[in-house]
Amino acid sequence: MLGLEKGLAVIACFDAGHPRLTIADIARMTGLTRATARRCLITLARIGYAETDGRLFTLTPRVLRLGYAYLSSTPLTTILQSALERLSEEIGESSSASILDGSEIVYVARAATRRIMSVGLSVGARLPAFCTSMGRVLLAALPDEEARRRIEAMPRAPRTGRTVTDADAIMRLLEGIRRDGRAIIDQELEIGLTSIAVPVFDIRGRTLAAINVGTQATRFPPDLLVRDLLPKLKAVQADLARILG
Repeated sequence: MLGLEKGLAVIACFDAGHPRLTIADIARMTGLTRATARRCLITLARIGYAETDGRLFTLTPRVLRLGYAYLSSTPLTTILQSALERLSEEIGESSSASILDGSEIVYVARAATRRIMSVGLSVGARLPAFCTSMGRVLLAALPDEEARRRIEAMPRAPRTGRTVTDADAIMRLLEGIRRDGRAIIDQELEIGLTSIAVPVFDIRGRTLAAINVGTQATRFPPDLLVRDLLPKLKAVQADLARILG
């Protein structure tokens, strides 16, 4: 099982910024010895999850089986995708759903009407939890001590000049999110981008995921997000609670 843990750590090193890596790169990024990193990469190549030109290693499409196993094993993602498609068709804006994974949110469903960020988003994409509307909703659903522990441990580099990075300030924002039932981000993740998010509950009130609408700040500043888009999100939230109950 330790070998499995190491192999998964190696796979996690590859991303859009690191599509091709050497053994030395993997050893540095994982903290494994070069010999262990080499064995992991050779094993992944042997079973078809990686390939190499003799120096550089890349992942193969077979890795998608790992993500598909999650998406296909839970009805939640299918239900969320259907709900988001109806929402985006109604309002003409992009909507997404995510879950919390450590210090990041992971997109599990998305209905895009237009590209609103400089970085393309799709199912499986990850963003920092501390400065995203869905991330703050999901952090607010945690017990206070657990939320603080995660926030203090996660990297909080500012994404724009508006990004709130202070742990105490973020905790105060989470208090407001618990009270108001929604989170708003005003150009903290990217200049020109605003978003509003609400939690997805089951019938017992447990938070299963978060859904949001992301749009352009010039079209929907925070007051218009609350006036025009929040009621639509709340309606989807209520529908999902009934379905997921």
